Amino acid sequence: MSERTVKKKTKDLFAFDQTIEKEYSKIIVGVDEVGRGPLAGPVVSAAVCLDSSRYIDGINDSKKLSSSKREELFEIIKEKALFWSVASCTHGEVDKINILQASLSSMKKALEKIDCKWELVLVDGNQEIPGIDKTRQKTIVGGDALSASIAAASIIAKVTRDRLMDEYHMKYPVYDFNQNKGYATEAHRKAIEKHGICEIHRKTFCTKILEFQLSLPL
Repeated sequence: MSERTVKKKTKDLFAFDQTIEKEYSKIIVGVDEVGRGPLAGPVVSAAVCLDSSRYIDGINDSKKLSSSKREELFEIIKEKALFWSVASCTHGEVDKINILQASLSSMKKALEKIDCKWELVLVDGNQEIPGIDKTRQKTIVGGDALSASIAAASIIAKVTRDRLMDEYHMKYPVYDFNQNKGYATEAHRKAIEKHGICEIHRKTFCTKILEFQLSLPL
């Protein structure tokens, strides 16, 4: 992506947030989650409140950025954001309440931790967060590619979760969590077939996705 294209994307993302701030006359915060699909590890959410007049060049949906770019922006966002926070739900919570509810719960936790009196949360996706007044939230499908604050949240959540999975790799090296981050790659599935599941695997996910391929010691 050319520098000119990057700058235009940055401008568009921040313009989106500026428009909402003017329309609602409220302090906004963006929230996003990472880790709904993996077979292992937590689901992680971040909440970010940006100064919409202070652009962060290169900010974008975390899925569209390289690992090195995400790491770079992670530090810049933490420095330039007005407020930010992260929260998670464990693999055990995912198994207990299902991944959708765990994702929404982690978003709510992140919002409860953010140290500002926000008035409107922009939620990536089409699901409202339970326990948050409907008048204080706005769902945005594909929000991480539209809103600067949601994009920033996606980066914070992604880098935080990736680092957690790197730490888990040190404890469970046979699964290559530092490479697959818990997702169901072929190598990951073969590792499960050979070694079974470990403490941080989501049993419900492994059962549903792999029951016809593998014999798991659940």
